[in-house]
Amino acid sequence: MKRAFFISSSLAFVLVLSGCGGAGTTTGKKSASDHVNVLTGMPGSDGPVLAVKIDDTPQAHPQIGLDSADVVYIEQVEGGLTRLAAIFTTPERMPSLIGPVRSARISDMDILAQYGHIAFAFSGAQTKLFPVINAANLENLGAEREPATLYSRDLTRSAPTNLILHPQDLLNKAISQGKKIDTVKSIGWKFGSKPVGGRAITSVSFKWPASRYSAIWSSSEKRWLLSYDGAPNLAATGVQLGSPTLIIQKVSITASEYHDKVGGVTPFSNTVGSGTAYLLRDGEAIPIYWNRASAETGTTWTLKDGTNANFAPGQIWIALTDNEPLFTYPVAPTPSKSS
Repeated sequence: MKRAFFISSSLAFVLVLSGCGGAGTTTGKKSASDHVNVLTGMPGSDGPVLAVKIDDTPQAHPQIGLDSADVVYIEQVEGGLTRLAAIFTTPERMPSLIGPVRSARISDMDILAQYGHIAFAFSGAQTKLFPVINAANLENLGAEREPATLYSRDLTRSAPTNLILHPQDLLNKAISQGKKIDTVKSIGWKFGSKPVGGRAITSVSFKWPASRYSAIWSSSEKRWLLSYDGAPNLAATGVQLGSPTLIIQKVSITASEYHDKVGGVTPFSNTVGSGTAYLLRDGEAIPIYWNRASAETGTTWTLKDGTNANFAPGQIWIALTDNEPLFTYPVAPTPSKSS
């Protein structure tokens, strides 16, 4: 029953787009292919910024809509698990559904501040955190404020990993009510040719206390293919998640003053300041540095000599971890014995 609802919702979304002069129509205006989205470097419009908190436990997989995100952050939460903050800014790539949606955390405040006054979709938060969220430079569009028509339940999944967002409807309602959502802007990275100083790798693994990821380079798809807890990380569409640019950002993760309902302490991932990272692109791992002067400013990514560390165009994943990743390098061919 619920699957039929999902199919009809997606079809309705496609019909709405086709009736509004999509990228394939002739309207006399610039098409999306004439513009490059500032976050991805790929053809597409610069639209309003929507950030969605998405569950990342095994029960939440496969996740819905992640393959259409522009940027995905992996952050540590209670119990050493991970949760995702997905950024959507390209109207032509906005999925009809996103989820499972989960609650906000204190680390989100700094992560999202650099994007400006954005739309923030989440399922709730700890009581002590709500004043912080409401005081932040964002539009609180959380599920506790919105009707079930915008945050519905997928009856094929179990709570709490079954809350699904209808993102375009949420944005349309916010805009119709006069809420100002900032259009996406550059937040620090640039696109260009592959930086020098990298080393070829075949795979990488990176982890948190109770969650682990790995990625292999696909020469045919020109992107890193992600695995989660030892299995291919598939989206609900069946596509394996991954990106041309994968950033492993070393950050300080410390205990915060917040905790969940069973007493688990909420960790805080510090994304303001400076540190080291790895830029993974084109089958190589490149040591780089990150620097961010304040929560309101974007992060700069540089090589050892201070020059820019160019990203590859496309979706971007950023893993915020305090663990060093493990790389697998190509095996050198064994020299043949001379006769």
